[in-house]
Amino acid sequence: MSKTLKSILLGTALTAATATVSAAEGVELEVTHWWTSGGEAAAVGKFADAWNATGNTWVDGAIAGSGGTARPIIISRIIGGDPMAATQLNHGRQAEELIEAGLLLDLTDVAEAGDWANIVNPSSLLGACTLDGKIYCVPVNIHSAQWIWLSHAAYEKAGLEVPANWNEFTASAGALQAAGTLPLAMGQQGWQQNIAFGAITLAVAGQDAWNGVNIDKNADVARGPEYTAAFEAVVAARDLAAGSNVQDWNMATNMVITAEAGAQIMGDWAQGEFSVAGQVEGTDYSCLPGLGLNPVIDTGGDAFYFPVNDDPEITAAQLELAALLISPEVQVSFNLAKGSLPVRGDIDMSTANGCMQKGLKILADGGVLPSGDIAFSQDTTLQLEDLQAQFWSSDMSAADAQAAYAEIIENAD
Repeated sequence: MSKTLKSILLGTALTAATATVSAAEGVELEVTHWWTSGGEAAAVGKFADAWNATGNTWVDGAIAGSGGTARPIIISRIIGGDPMAATQLNHGRQAEELIEAGLLLDLTDVAEAGDWANIVNPSSLLGACTLDGKIYCVPVNIHSAQWIWLSHAAYEKAGLEVPANWNEFTASAGALQAAGTLPLAMGQQGWQQNIAFGAITLAVAGQDAWNGVNIDKNADVARGPEYTAAFEAVVAARDLAAGSNVQDWNMATNMVITAEAGAQIMGDWAQGEFSVAGQVEGTDYSCLPGLGLNPVIDTGGDAFYFPVNDDPEITAAQLELAALLISPEVQVSFNLAKGSLPVRGDIDMSTANGCMQKGLKILADGGVLPSGDIAFSQDTTLQLEDLQAQFWSSDMSAADAQAAYAEIIENAD
């Protein structure tokens, strides 16, 4: 990076995250992401509005489908010499090879000027953006996957109180079915089924066993009795989801919103769908972190990376956008819409709903775990997702699934 460019950065965007430029100097930046559901679109619109307000232009590059669909497209464009200006990815190990190839912009100067090391909480999120001491992404939210979402209307129809934990939910399944309600909504994609598996495992096997597998990569623990109980619980969950034939996660969420299903295991981004549908937490739906049994959450989430380009004006604008995305006002507006927790530990989230307040309390109490995107390589993650897709769509036994799972863990990187 030239001394001139560093001077521009430190003198403009880095000293004020929301600094504006004149319309004549405005820059168009194409930004790719896979936020296409109703709630996600509302959230990403907060980013676009903030960037457009600076006199620049956000060119939205939404890619329909999940991250599994979008990531190969995003990576192919960067490697193929047709990079976007900025792109969403999950902070973790997904971008390692792009960084090592010199294809992503070094954001270290932006991070130091913005004091990210002291404001990003938990610090592991910034660590996941760091390679060889340099920072290559800006974390924008904290997402956790260990949640169950429950329809009040479905339980009212069945004449039952809304469950307070996973055990009460499974006990209620018969009454839901008798009332013509599917107990558990489940999208037919491996990443969704892997989320459900992880949440059930944490609740049933316990945190020590979960840590042994997901942090220590201990295949003996994966073969042990705690995980045997977890796989048996997942078989039961598979039976409760029989008949859930939707593909996308937000369609499964809609089954809960419309009371076609009693519950869904899904990450906290599901809140955005309830919000767009006009539903109110505590009145229309309930949310239980850790499935109501183990009040911990993992701390993964989304980050933005900025591919290298040859235009100094574009580069300066990329770095200005990086600073803007983590600015206090933008962090509040985006995360309130997204249903995620902010990465800044120094902002007021008192207007957040009850679900977000539960997550914020767990975060404050230190009940956090690394996400799979941080714990496992992309190759290992895809193997785990493929196994879960096979497991949930067949009559594979718990024992066979556990054996295959342990083998993946034994060779995980």
